[in-house]
Amino acid sequence: MSDEPAKNGTANVPPGFGSPLTAHRSPLSVVALVESESHVCSRYRLAAFRPALTAAGYSLTLRSLPRSLWGRVQLYQSLRSADIVVIQRRLLPGFELALLRRWVRRLVFDFDDAVWLRDSYSPKGFESRKRSRRFRQVVAAADLVFAGNDYLATEAAAHTVADRVVVIPTCVDPTAYPLARHDNTGGVVRLVWVGSSSTLQGLERFRDTLEAIGRVTPGVRLKVICDRFPTVSRLPVDAVPWSEATEAAEIASADIGIAWMPDDVWSQGKCGLKVLQYQAAGLPVLANPVGVQKTLVHDGDTGYQVEETERWVSAVRRLAGDNMLRRQLGSNGRRQVELGYSVAVGGRLWVEQLDRLLRPDRVSG
Repeated sequence: MSDEPAKNGTANVPPGFGSPLTAHRSPLSVVALVESESHVCSRYRLAAFRPALTAAGYSLTLRSLPRSLWGRVQLYQSLRSADIVVIQRRLLPGFELALLRRWVRRLVFDFDDAVWLRDSYSPKGFESRKRSRRFRQVVAAADLVFAGNDYLATEAAAHTVADRVVVIPTCVDPTAYPLARHDNTGGVVRLVWVGSSSTLQGLERFRDTLEAIGRVTPGVRLKVICDRFPTVSRLPVDAVPWSEATEAAEIASADIGIAWMPDDVWSQGKCGLKVLQYQAAGLPVLANPVGVQKTLVHDGDTGYQVEETERWVSAVRRLAGDNMLRRQLGSNGRRQVELGYSVAVGGRLWVEQLDRLLRPDRVSG
């Protein structure tokens, strides 16, 4: 991407459609329609990139969708002046999507889950005709689709022109995470799991393996950073209420990050946020090889892929007894985040793709 000044012949291009910024121009406006500004997806997949977007001449505004239909219609009308509108994850009814598409200049759809399905824990099963139909409609209507991983991108590409779909992974800021010390203070080794009430259901399905780890590995504890906490009879659980202000430090004060997901189609769409957080803090990661966890966790390099209970127990025992190994694997994971999953990397991808829509001379130049 080039930052060269405007070339001859661009003066007649309508503002916001291919004309580069000049010193006197206002930033190009990006308005994102989100669940809420505090939602984890809004924070990690949008707000985190605001500095990069600002530096490139874009302004980012997050807008929560009103609950009432009239409130949403009024919001859609107000977006006529925006250069780009981003729908994050939401699958709008067809007539609302048609109104929005009529009123906005450029539309981007960003998603990081298999939103055309129900989740792993739904009693109704995965398939949903309504979700699937709305997903097809929003993908077809969008000028660009940002998918959180390859699995999601492949599904989206089936419903639009392939080059409109771009993988932008969920990213973290490694500089916001202190590095784990791995000094085995007091002979205690702490596993850590971070998540929400909804994803805690996965940890609860994993309870038998946690019981086995606690039964045969003295000195191991489990730190759970969440808004709800499990009970594991054979493994001491340290309950840490989640707080954005303390999350990074709490993760870094542990020794081993753990991640487990059910092996199903919904989990294929997950983007590995907790694994990236562990790695940003310099922790080795133990994870079952499902979805992106197969990509993020490399045996003997950033952690271990483990499935059977016996392998989980063996891996915990090995890492618990070798702080130098933990430090090395954690360092490798941190480097992986810096190179491929950092906010700096994600910010560049966002700018490149928005430039494709509004300032193609920069991309081609």
